[in-house]
Amino acid sequence: MAGRNLCLLLAGAERCMVVHSVKWFEHTHGRFYKMLHLIIISLIAFVSGKPCDTEGSNNELLLTLNKNLLRSLETQEGLPNPSVHLALRLSNYHNLAKESEHLNKLKNHLHSDIQNSLSNSQSVVGLLALYTLALKSSCYDLNSVTFTVSENNENLLTHLKKQMEQEKEHIAINHRPLTNYYQYSLGVLALCISGVRVNNHVSNKIIKAVEHEHFKHGDAESTDTYAMAGMALQCVKDAGSHVHGADELQTALSKIKQKILAAQRTDGHIGNEFSTGLAVQALLAMGSQVDECAASMEAMRADARSNTYHNPMAISQTLPALQQKSYLTVKNKNCLHEDDTLVLEPIDPVVVTPSETNVALTVEVVTSSGAAAVYSLDVPKGSSLLEALQLLKGKNVGFTFETESSMWGPFLSLVNGEQARQSDRRYWHLSSNSTALSEGVSDFKIEAAQKIIITNKSY
Repeated sequence: MAGRNLCLLLAGAERCMVVHSVKWFEHTHGRFYKMLHLIIISLIAFVSGKPCDTEGSNNELLLTLNKNLLRSLETQEGLPNPSVHLALRLSNYHNLAKESEHLNKLKNHLHSDIQNSLSNSQSVVGLLALYTLALKSSCYDLNSVTFTVSENNENLLTHLKKQMEQEKEHIAINHRPLTNYYQYSLGVLALCISGVRVNNHVSNKIIKAVEHEHFKHGDAESTDTYAMAGMALQCVKDAGSHVHGADELQTALSKIKQKILAAQRTDGHIGNEFSTGLAVQALLAMGSQVDECAASMEAMRADARSNTYHNPMAISQTLPALQQKSYLTVKNKNCLHEDDTLVLEPIDPVVVTPSETNVALTVEVVTSSGAAAVYSLDVPKGSSLLEALQLLKGKNVGFTFETESSMWGPFLSLVNGEQARQSDRRYWHLSSNSTALSEGVSDFKIEAAQKIIITNKSY
């Protein structure tokens, strides 16, 4: 089964079937079919030379995703998103004027927000790392970017190193980061890509976490975290800075690759629809050949065509993978002779009319103590979960909630007066008919009668 999964990932389902057919012929009929073997191998070679494409449809799809990401800059709420900027800069096509405008927003609005967080001694290592990568992708001078904390003015990379030291010390004492291993790995990646030598004591924390399988969110292993750790450790390996313990580093990279490959589903996704992009990026970064016709690539293209990736953050992690690039590509980016042909055509505004069909929705809230409260209501078909919860809150039946913003959109922070905070290692877990949701409250749509369970869980 593992061999078949690997074949599906690297070669695509159709060619995988051809290879298995050839082996069956040889085993069953011997030399008589050697000529047929040669013919089929030639056919495979011919097919391999052609991408899985129909009259440029894949190129059109990439262009559409690129434009959707560019349009999101005009409609985004809250702070400018460094992940979106990073994906736009890694793309093959550019609108340099709009990208430059967004870069200025990052340097002003996002910079001010990070400054406030640092001044309040908050751990923002993940956001600081993404900001670093976004600036680096625009070939911006990182040494000119500074923050002032306690009257000390120091550059961005110095602050990122200090944040990483705090995370490292927290792991040493509490056996987990202040934030999580995804953000910790992102910090290592940003430092390494920026040319900073990553201390062995810092990268060793990722290696040990891989060894002891600490990359979990709740009860499930986190494909996203394995992917980010893989890119971080591969960058460290390529930089040649981890000379002591090179065997342990390679062992960790091998295990990460195994974990990612083992997470591939029969439909081609790795983990889920929204972790496949990062997983493919990691495989590419670690030297695996992810063919244009691989099942994972086809799965992402199918998702893109069905508008699964309508969230800009989802597109930002998927588009580089579909163009067979990873975040490691930023390291050697020179920003010279870039294409500047991406033009946004005017689009007619979409008028959303309320659905006349209602569906039954049951909402169950389970607090940290295990106490449960159940509510029922009818909501218009196609409502987002956020809209449904707002309707429920308006019924004054005792249900209350609050949200906080993130780069993925709003997330639940307070439900029925109880918090689930990162600082407490807790979160509100969402499921529909006992299946965990892979989308947030503003993205998940209520299309049929169902039961939503909101549970205060630890991680």
